Amino acid sequence: MNIVMIGSGNVAAVLGRKFKAAGHDILQVVSRNASVATKLAYEWDTESSNYISLITKTADVYIIAVPDDVIEELAAELKLPGKVVAHTAASVSKDVLKNITAHYGVFYPLQSLRKEMTTLPDIPVFFDGSDDITKKTLEKLAHSIAEEKVAEAGDDARLKLHVAAVMVSNFTNHLYDLAEDYCKKEGLDFKQLFPLIEETAIRIKDISPKQAQTGPAVRHDKETLQKHLDLLKGHPHLKNLYVLITESIQNTAL
Repeated sequence: MNIVMIGSGNVAAVLGRKFKAAGHDILQVVSRNASVATKLAYEWDTESSNYISLITKTADVYIIAVPDDVIEELAAELKLPGKVVAHTAASVSKDVLKNITAHYGVFYPLQSLRKEMTTLPDIPVFFDGSDDITKKTLEKLAHSIAEEKVAEAGDDARLKLHVAAVMVSNFTNHLYDLAEDYCKKEGLDFKQLFPLIEETAIRIKDISPKQAQTGPAVRHDKETLQKHLDLLKGHPHLKNLYVLITESIQNTAL
């Protein structure tokens, strides 16, 4: 397919590389950040523009990969009748694009993407569309870069997926951040926890997180829990979270 990438951030960069690797042609990169767009255009051997008014009208698919709060503003400037246009946001309705074309939708990669990734990740892609033409086009495009990890998901389903994604990625990473800070203050090496982090992530590929749950909370080991709470008296924020999560684990285990 002939594709125009609108945006030059992390999602645009990684998706663009995956499109190229799958044999698609990127006709143009359009971004307000002219220098970054130029770099991507050079990488993909194509052209760039930082003016939406100069967007090429000859592509099959237009992928809008910009921050969520910019999509509506950008959509107001675009008119691409007859073209398939999709944004990449989980929490934004596809209908925000309805004035651009009759063939509008969503192409949502469920992964935290970084433009500096040297190896292209295998990512699940969820699509949605205003009509069969859009759905079939986006599904075909998704299968070209995600193989079997492709599914249709409407606005409500994507938003629910996004909530779950925030919990397993953003929230988990915040706990890593707090644990690293605790280790620094207590003179410990946070890197010593890496094998444990990796093992926990690997285990839930084969069994449910509930089955994989270990530790003093699930065992109702009151003595160890109290020792931990005593140690955390000098870290009140962390202590509060410890109590909250301990209670959540014990209530969930019932």
